[in-house]
Amino acid sequence: MKAKSAKESEVIMTHLVLPQDTNPAGNLHGGVILKHVDITGGVVAKRHTRTNVVTVSIDRMAFKLPAYIGELLVFKASLNHVGRSSMEVGIRVEAEDLRTGEVRHTNSAYLTYVALDEKGRPTEVPSLILESDTAKRRYKEAELRREVRQRERAIEEGRTLCQENE
Repeated sequence: MKAKSAKESEVIMTHLVLPQDTNPAGNLHGGVILKHVDITGGVVAKRHTRTNVVTVSIDRMAFKLPAYIGELLVFKASLNHVGRSSMEVGIRVEAEDLRTGEVRHTNSAYLTYVALDEKGRPTEVPSLILESDTAKRRYKEAELRREVRQRERAIEEGRTLCQENE
């Protein structure tokens, strides 16, 4: 399996915020952002693997600033880390005021996807070529987040076992 760079799978997607996307105050619903973040991240993972992928987790979703009706959301996504069958995708969301051209960083998220074979089982993915200092930094930071997720999962599974033994 041939290794690939993050550049080969990165994407930029957009969504125009319409009235049905917002609350009565005109602010974009967080769920709309989450939907588009997941779609964008899934496209990156699928471009890297060329297989079906499923979302395993949203590691962190930061809502920094609101977005409003009439603004253009820009979703910038790139592969940060690759394991045997899993991948972490980092996504930055910006809102552009189409009247003034002002751009604001509204959200950031890290999502984990797993590649699936034709039978729906996890399958191996191409390794990641780290072409720049930024790619190396993102990879190291993603490894730290992965370790935290693994520790949290072990703790949750331990609690579940304790609860079952009671």
